[in-house]
Parts: sequence; C-alpha cells; structure tokens
Amino acid sequence: MKLQNLLMPQAGLCTQQDMYFRLNKKVHLSDCHQALAFRKQGVAWFDTYFNGFSIEKWKKYTVVREVSVTLFLKGKFEIQLCSKEKIHQTISERELSVTTFDSGEITSITLPFRSYEEKGMYFIRLEALEDGAQYWGGWYEADVLEENLWPVDIAINICTFRREPFIKRNLEILRKHILQNPDNEMSQHLQVFISDNGKTLDIPALADKQVHIVPNKNAGGAGGFTRGLIEIMHCLDYRATHALFMDDEILIEPEALYRTYTLLRCRKREYEDLFIGGAMLRLDQQNIQVEAGAAWYAGNLVSRKSGVDLNTVDGCLYNEIEEYVEYNAWWYCCTPMSVVREDNLPLPIFIRGDDLEYGLRNMKHLMLMNGICVWHEPFENKYSSFLEYYIIRNLLYDNALHCPNFSKWQFLRRLYGSVIRQLFYYRYQNVELIFRGVNDFFKGVDFLRETDGEKLHQEIMAAGYKARPVEELEMPFEYTDYEQSFRENDGRLHKVVRMVTFNGLLLPTKCNNTVSMAQCRPINFYRAKNVLQYDVTSKKAFVTEKQVGKSLGYLFRLIPITGRVLFQFERAKENVSQDAELLTTESCWREYLQTALQEEVCV
Repeated sequence: MKLQNLLMPQAGLCTQQDMYFRLNKKVHLSDCHQALAFRKQGVAWFDTYFNGFSIEKWKKYTVVREVSVTLFLKGKFEIQLCSKEKIHQTISERELSVTTFDSGEITSITLPFRSYEEKGMYFIRLEALEDGAQYWGGWYEADVLEENLWPVDIAINICTFRREPFIKRNLEILRKHILQNPDNEMSQHLQVFISDNGKTLDIPALADKQVHIVPNKNAGGAGGFTRGLIEIMHCLDYRATHALFMDDEILIEPEALYRTYTLLRCRKREYEDLFIGGAMLRLDQQNIQVEAGAAWYAGNLVSRKSGVDLNTVDGCLYNEIEEYVEYNAWWYCCTPMSVVREDNLPLPIFIRGDDLEYGLRNMKHLMLMNGICVWHEPFENKYSSFLEYYIIRNLLYDNALHCPNFSKWQFLRRLYGSVIRQLFYYRYQNVELIFRGVNDFFKGVDFLRETDGEKLHQEIMAAGYKARPVEELEMPFEYTDYEQSFRENDGRLHKVVRMVTFNGLLLPTKCNNTVSMAQCRPINFYRAKNVLQYDVTSKKAFVTEKQVGKSLGYLFRLIPITGRVLFQFERAKENVSQDAELLTTESCWREYLQTALQEEVCV
C-alpha cells in the first residue's frame, strides 16, 4: 500500500526547494520540475518537511510495520536509507542500508527500511556515481492486510463569505490532483461541501456530483461549518466517515489530503476516534510554520511550534516531537463523523472560539505530521476592531464550559489588561465592544439562542473602527514613521515613567505618530496626540486621538462591571455549563439558520 508520495516543488503551490530536498551544487531541478539531474558526486538528501517519513508517528498511530521506499532512477547511484532524530540540541543520524543502483533507463527499485529503533524520521540519500544520473520521484509504502484497513470517505467542509477567487483556485487544485484524477485512489473517497454565507458563488458553474454548494445565512464560521456538518450528515449518496474542516482563504497541498486518507485507513483500533490536524504555514514565507496544534490553558493560548523554519532539518525533526495539544484550528482539522451527531454540533458563537470549543469538547487524540498543512495569510498583518467583542465574550463561554477553575479573579485580570491596553491605544470604541461582550455573556445561553447572529454581527462591525484609504484621512500618512514604529524602544527608566504616567496619558502631548494597526505597542502611543494606525495588507488606516476625559471615564465604568463579575460570575458560569447543550442540537441550529436541509443537493 502506498503511504505517501515523494514530492517535487510545484509552481502555484510551493517552490521552497529545501522543503522537498537538499541538494549540493552538482544537482539541479529540471525545468519541468519533474526530475532531478545529477552530475557525478551530486548528492540529494530527502530529510525534509515533505519527503521525510515520520516513522515514529506511523508506528504509534497505525498498523504499519515494515516500510519500504520505491524510487524511479536512471543512471548509477549509491542509495542510502537513513534515520534521524532530534535529541536535545543535537541530531542523531543512523545509516540503515547502502545499495548501488545502475540502469540505462528509468527503472524502479524498492528498498526496505530496517531499524531496531524506529524513532524520528526515515529518509533517503542519493549520490550519483556518474554524470547524467536522474531521479524521477517515488513513494513510501508498506504491506498492510486488507482486513486491517478502515473504510474512509472524507467530506471537506468549507465555510466561505465572498471569497470566490480562493474557492475557485482550491477547487481547481482538488479536481486536478484528486477528484478528476483516476490515478489517485482517493478520487472516489473525497467530496466537497461548501456553505456559502455570502450567497455569491456561481453554483451552476462550480458545483457537480462531488462538489456540493448551499447558500447559507451569514452566521459566521460556526454557522457555516455547522451547516456543512448537517449537510454531510444527511447526504444520502455519500456516507462520509470524516469531515475535514478547511478554511476558504488557504492554499491547499493536495498530498496533505492523501496522507490524511492513508493515515486514517491504517489507524489502530485504539485510535478509532483519531483527529488529524494540519499545520498552518505562512503564505508569504511558505517555509515558516505558524502553528501545529494548540493548547488553550483557559485563555493563555499557546500555539505549538510557532515560527519553526521548515527549510531546516532541525525544524522538521522538532515537528516530530509530540507536545500537549488541546485542539487544532479549523483551517485544517479532520474530524471523525462518529462525534458529529444531531445532539453534538458546534456552539453558535459566530466566530473566534468555535473551533476551540468543539475541539475541547470532542478531541481525545490529535495527530499532526510533517507534510500535512495549508498555507494561510499571516494573522499579524491583519486587524479587525470588531473582534474585541467576540474575543472577550467567547473566552467566557469557552471557559465556562471547559475550564471550571477559571476564576473571577483571573477574568478580572484579563478584563483590566484588555481595557487598559485599548486605552493606551486610544481605541475607545474597542472598550465599548469589550464591555458589551462581557455584559452579553451574563445574559447566558438564552442570548445566543434568541439573538440573530447576522444582525448582531452587523451591529458589532458598525461599532468598531473602520479603516479607510489613507488618502481619505485628515492626518497625513508617513511610511517612514510607520517603519520607525517597529524599531521604537525604551530603557528601564523610561518604561517606569511610562507606566507611572499611564503611558503618558497624564503628560502633555508632543507629537503625532504612524504605527502598525496589528503590531503596535504602547510605546508607540507615548505622549502622542493623534495616531494613524495602518494596515499594510489593505493599505488602509484609521486615526485615534488621545482624550484624557474619555480614558478616565472608561476606568470609572469598570467599577460596576467589576461588581457584577464579583457577585454574579460563578452563577453565570454555572448557567452556561448547564444549558449550553440546548444550543448544540440540530433542531436548534435549523431554527438559528432559519433554513431547511438541502438534501437534494447530495442525491
């Protein structure tokens, strides 16, 4: 059984060569990107993100035992089969076997990996023994008895809102590499379900027997993904075993889907309910990992293996080490349909925390593996003012359900920190959003059930700051000032002065400033009167102004909210914990989405 393919860089997907193989100067990638051409003593190492084999994880989670590699070669090579493992700050390497290959034509050779310690990563090393040698791809494989394989049918679950170009691109990739590729054994075991929250997709042009699209109410990611789950559950022609949650604005590596499929087919019986998560990599720097699983810690979110450079062997081997994780975000999260039931659907909290809550509720075993990933726009360049409402409100819902020891004192520290930071940034509208989020939580689950999420979202968006083209602002945009804001720092004494004076709020103003909307820091606002806050991706900005009276007013408004937290917090948590299951049923979701099932789309 083929377990995973050896990949080549592809234009339009990823061209970071070191994520596929590392070459010395006597090897080059062919113009067609389908082969490697060698001169004598040319060497290629495959201990990489996409072409290494995570033997330790395959052994732990699957019934796979003896693994082999099949290579297509021409010419004379020395083939080394090796393993690598990260131990502390060193990399331990073992040579498992050496074979000489010689053929005047492109010929396949299959070699077994034999090791007493199946740790870390298996990989191959090729060295050409003559000029003109060529490598034409291959795969890792294993003999697995048919009776030990699970039947697996995956339904991709996508929620989208007016992102037609991303949807069209990813559907083209899926059709080319899987859905309409008869050579891919997964072609009959994958279908796509898209909830169109914006109701803007051209359904006749995009949908077919394997791609199902339903217009949906704009109930956020929670509403879109849940609508997809309902459609998948009730699809009569395709009985999916797994739902693969996937963001709309990503770039897909189709091999990630194939590896997910083969892993699930081979999983051990004790991992029947296995979730498979995909890492998020940066779209602008495709070798940089943003997150590979995450731990919630009651709101102290830890993104695992963030910032890892996947062009390095050390980074790839670090990924082989499993750490404590509690959930995987829905940019790529393959979920067993056994947990998707009519009484166990996501919580209707619109956005921010929906994937977290569902993961905390259902995820017992989560596996992540090199090569299973998507590329996504980095979050640090994005900023949306209205999210402050959802962040604080949904943190309270999530912790009420899954972190019973989260105390009122912990929340007050979080609340005060959030409010003071927004005051430092002169973002007074955001403080209003934070206060509204807290007050709405105290209304309990009835608030979520009785509130039209789409209308509420429109109100929340209108209450936040609206970025506009910089030429429309009264304050001039200075790009040099924007760049300088990233380098602005202060010493220990100056930092003390800032804190004592409430970041300069109690001192006279002396300047205006231009800063990053998403990555600004309190020092950027010290003694500034007006601050232009710029979003580098949209080339838009908004301006906030220091207002001492408003700042003091919001601090005083914290007093009654503090009292409410001190006296009502535990009761509010208990009420949410007792009643939340009423919101996760299919009947509740049908009413919330104000729609009937679209079963005819799947038959």
